[in-house]
Formats: sequence, C-alpha cells, structure tokens
Amino acid sequence: MSLEPGAELNAGEPVTPRQAATVIVLRGGSDGLEILLVKRNPAQRFMGGAWVFPGGAVDAGEGTGDAAHRAAGVREVQEEAAIALPDPAALVRFSRWITPAMVAIRFDTHFFLAAAPDDADPKPDGGETVDLGWFTPQGALAAHARDEILLVFPTIKTLEQLAEFSTADELLEWAGGRVVEPVEPQVVGDGPAARLVLPGEPGYK
Repeated sequence: MSLEPGAELNAGEPVTPRQAATVIVLRGGSDGLEILLVKRNPAQRFMGGAWVFPGGAVDAGEGTGDAAHRAAGVREVQEEAAIALPDPAALVRFSRWITPAMVAIRFDTHFFLAAAPDDADPKPDGGETVDLGWFTPQGALAAHARDEILLVFPTIKTLEQLAEFSTADELLEWAGGRVVEPVEPQVVGDGPAARLVLPGEPGYK
C-alpha cells in the first residue's frame, strides 16, 4: 500500500519517533459497532484530506509513559471532535503503530478504545478537522473503495481488525487486559513506487 499523503522518505539516519496517541471512539454498546472518523483539513501538508481517528502528538506538559498517552488521547478527542471523555484511565489499549524508519516524519502512536458518552455530540473544530462521521468499520472501508473518503494505511488496517467484531461491547471485552505489541511497517521501493509492507508480508526484512 502506498505511503500517506505528504509523507517523505529520509535518506539519512532514522528520526526518533514522536510520541502520539489516537482514540477509536465507539458507539453501539451491545447493539452494534460504529466508530468516529474525522476528516483532516485538506490544506494540511501531512495527510491532508484523510479521514482518521482523532489523535495527535503528546504535548511536553503531559509527561511521559502511559499516563501521557492517555492524557493526549483525551485532549485530542476534545479538540478535534468536541467529545469530552470523562476518564483517561478508562481508555482501553488496542494497538501501537511506529512509522517506518525510512520516513522523515515519524510517530510512535498508541491506539486506544473508548465508548462515546451518551450525550456526545461530535463536531469538527473547523481548523484541523473539517468534517466527521460515524461509520461501521466495513462501511468506512467500502466508502474508501468507492473513493468517497480517503483512508491511510494504519487506519485501513485498524478498520480491518475492527470489522471482525459485531458490537462495541464485544470489542471492548476482547481488548481489555490484552498485551499490545508494536507494529512497525517497512518501506519497499522508492519514489512513486514506494509502498508499505507489514511483518510477514513479501518484502519485509
């Protein structure tokens, strides 16, 4: 799969990834599973126009370690989607993605799950995010296949995982207490032909 829009390859020493957090906001309870995606401002150079889970880099004032990732996740959901998650400690770890070493802008992103509060009324901030919507995981993938929304590699792979679950409650129960291992894709090829591969796929070393 191709690189994210705006991603540039780095010919020198690998850049240390910046710590980041992403929250997969869920709704549906025991009746179904929908996830919230926000559309990044197309004017942004990196991943402009892509539909992503709310998230961003850890701020210096948020400290380090698990608590910092949780604080950043809660803050980003509030900033990008106007949803107040009540308790950072209630976030459930889901996955961790590290940008390939050959990419110039790198993140070590911790993905969390969180059920949306009953009174959630999400709105884009109008700056960093310009639209949002609730999707079933399969519905988001289908919309991407129809070129209705733009999805990037980690989001697609995450949605494929989420599509295996029928309800939000089932997903949260499965993820609770699970040990999360980092995933670091690799870049194969260069120039316009550069693509991402995962461990176990052809070309991964």
